Amino acid sequence: MSRKYIDCREYPSQTNCTVSIFADSDEELLEVAVQHAVSVHGHEDTKDLREQLYKAFREERRRAA
Repeated sequence: MSRKYIDCREYPSQTNCTVSIFADSDEELLEVAVQHAVSVHGHEDTKDLREQLYKAFREERRRAA
């Protein structure tokens, strides 16, 4: 199973946020990312915000052992 993440450093903000959020499921990642966007960045929890966040998900690259 691959993990997904979203990284605030990819999206410049006034706060210069450096938070990265990882999760095993899209649903879990989306919920936490929405909570972060609302509480830290002042966004409203809308369908559009959720779609934008979902599109920003990346898949974690596993390092070779």
